[in-house]
Amino acid sequence: MTVEASFKILNRLGLHARPAALFVKTCRKFKSKIVIFKGDRMADAKNILQVLALDVNQGDEIKVVIEGEDEKEAYMEIENLIKKVLPEVDRG
Repeated sequence: MTVEASFKILNRLGLHARPAALFVKTCRKFKSKIVIFKGDRMADAKNILQVLALDVNQGDEIKVVIEGEDEKEAYMEIENLIKKVLPEVDRG
């Protein structure tokens, strides 16, 4: 089975520098394959250079596709990261 979800990036810095590193670090905790899409471009969510190359900014919509044995857990943690943790990083 595969889990797919779209998210609007809320945090001011998008997926650049520290937020991108946190995103990749979170994705690397899981065995599942995780890919993110911005428009027609895609990146391995566990590869910092690919994530940075997507140039994801505040207000952009990304699609996350997760496939593997721990996909549900990965989805829940990624959703929490994008909706709650990264916006808090902006305030810190």
